[in-house]
Amino acid sequence: MRRHLLAATLAVSLVPAISPARADEAAFAACLAGLRAEAPAKGVSTVSFDTHTAALAPDMAVIGFLDAQPEFVTPIWDYMAGLVDEERVADGRAMLAEWREVLARVEAEYAVDAATVVAVWGVESNYGRNFGSRPLLTSLSTLSCFGRRQSFFRGEFFTTLKIIQDGHVAPERLTGSWAGAFGHTQFMPSTFMRLAVDFDGDGRRDLVDSVPDALASTANFLKRAGWRSDLPWGFEVSLPRGMDSSGAGRRNKQPMSDWAARGVRRVDGSPLPAGATPAGLLLPAGAAGPAFLVTRNFDALYSYNAAESYGLAIAHLSDRLRGAGSFATPWPTEDPGLSRAERRELQELLIARGHDIGAADGMIGARTREALKLEQARLGLQADGRAGQRALNALRAQAARQGGG
Repeated sequence: MRRHLLAATLAVSLVPAISPARADEAAFAACLAGLRAEAPAKGVSTVSFDTHTAALAPDMAVIGFLDAQPEFVTPIWDYMAGLVDEERVADGRAMLAEWREVLARVEAEYAVDAATVVAVWGVESNYGRNFGSRPLLTSLSTLSCFGRRQSFFRGEFFTTLKIIQDGHVAPERLTGSWAGAFGHTQFMPSTFMRLAVDFDGDGRRDLVDSVPDALASTANFLKRAGWRSDLPWGFEVSLPRGMDSSGAGRRNKQPMSDWAARGVRRVDGSPLPAGATPAGLLLPAGAAGPAFLVTRNFDALYSYNAAESYGLAIAHLSDRLRGAGSFATPWPTEDPGLSRAERRELQELLIARGHDIGAADGMIGARTREALKLEQARLGLQADGRAGQRALNALRAQAARQGGG
């Protein structure tokens, strides 16, 4: 009996262990086979499915992004500092001038102003400079087979195949975010199918290689989301001392006259607009930070990405493109965020200290954070890897001392 047990144990030990990667590939292949069976019912031919999925392999890195979206995990002052900086404002004004005629036609057709449309463009892809580098079919097929929300991503996967099959965008041009958003204004595939328009008249709806299509499609999205040309998105306000803000919230809208009666004023001290326009009180950093009254137009911006910080970035950038300044009330932090230019400077200082973090591109990735932790520890700062003004100023001072020595 003991000899048989020993032989069985030895036999099991000689069977090669299946690596996690091989297991993922096997599960992925089985999942794709199931998706292939569903394709005709989703409007995708079997031939088209086979053609565009033959070389697919899972990209398991995208699963980790499901619960780490920057809109929800980044402090609001860091998020806004990187998205609405002088560089993006200047570039946006240049785009307003370059695409003036197209934007005028877009506004005439959809009743959404040029500054708002261009602000979406700036936040979503930095005016077409950053589409995202992940092939959509790879990301969406992986998300269709692993992780949570598989049903949602399967719909986006089939829709992407339909976009390719219908000839709107070539498959090699369909790269984007980890979640499948693509093009100048980062539409999800299902949003593309519902709301993208052919504004340049070439017979295709192309958000990748046609700026007119992308701008018009964005305006169409906002119009369908309830945008009204006679309303602002909202504005910064000051609250009376001691005001109870427990009823704050974008959804808890009250007439402007009610807010005025409670002592709320625009941040420059002027009265609120008269009338019963519904507005909600937005306090993105609590009662100690900037306060805003927001209308249904803010809700339309919010619907683009379902994050209040995201909606506020677009709203604020649109105001800056119209000539307004920064928020009057500072964020409640002793360590404000960095603009993209400042992030590049921080990275250059880290590189000068001998850290191999790649190019100084203003993108604070894992290597930058790890290098920053080391320098923060040396400088006597909290070693959290956060790129803020405190760390930048300490690195500047260190460089100045060394340069002077």
